[in-house]
Amino acid sequence: MPRKRKLLAQLSALQSNSSFPPFDALVNLNATSDGDSAPKSSKYFAVEKKNSSQLEADFFNQPCISLAKSFLGQILVRKLPDGRELWGRIVETEAYLGGEDEASHSKGGKQTQRNAAMFMKPGTLYVYQIYGIYFCVNVSSQGEGAAVLLRSLEPLQGLDAMRELRSASRKGPTKPLKDWQLCNGPSKLCQALGIDKAFDQRDLTQDAAIWMVPGHDLPGEQDVVATTRIGIGNTGEWAQKPLRFYLRGNKFVSVVDKKMEREMAAMGQISCR
Repeated sequence: MPRKRKLLAQLSALQSNSSFPPFDALVNLNATSDGDSAPKSSKYFAVEKKNSSQLEADFFNQPCISLAKSFLGQILVRKLPDGRELWGRIVETEAYLGGEDEASHSKGGKQTQRNAAMFMKPGTLYVYQIYGIYFCVNVSSQGEGAAVLLRSLEPLQGLDAMRELRSASRKGPTKPLKDWQLCNGPSKLCQALGIDKAFDQRDLTQDAAIWMVPGHDLPGEQDVVATTRIGIGNTGEWAQKPLRFYLRGNKFVSVVDKKMEREMAAMGQISCR
């Protein structure tokens, strides 16, 4: 009976707290009393987290460039089939505007079976394959055929699982990946989180295996570098447009534009380091 009363008291305390606990508290709550950090199948914990903190449809319903910037600092959560959760802070994005954007898969407003997700409601995942091997994940925004590419994450939770997933996709014996190497690129991000074509057209506001939660200490304009996109080939003037955004000084970014950072510093937009 004493043990039962204690458990009931703990449950009552949880139910009386309507606020969502900070990230560190989530990790502690998800650990067992003997130190095992394996995720538990607590229905209450899952509902509390999804309902109280998940980014909803209104967040994604904004213009593409605005959404690409707004993603910086937010947290992408991926729940694996075995229950483990992988958390990563978004630190780099690219905007693809559709229509006149020559670098977009939906340029000219052309809709195909492959890019259909780009024309779906904001918050829909668009996953495509490159080189016949790797995957990239995008999120649709306002605008016909517009979407944001997620380029890099700063791993926060589940790093061991990320290493397992990355190692499984690499050939031959390899050195253990450092933390900053796990998700510093769009294909690496997908490998580390186990994202493949099966995630195409999923809704980030409804899916049980992948969603976003608000980040803490979101960056200000002075913390964001706007520069050219990467690997878009011969797309004329669109190759030079500043539609890639990343957090200045973050070591998890895939490619740093030092020239742009110096120009921003000269203009007084950021401080020199």
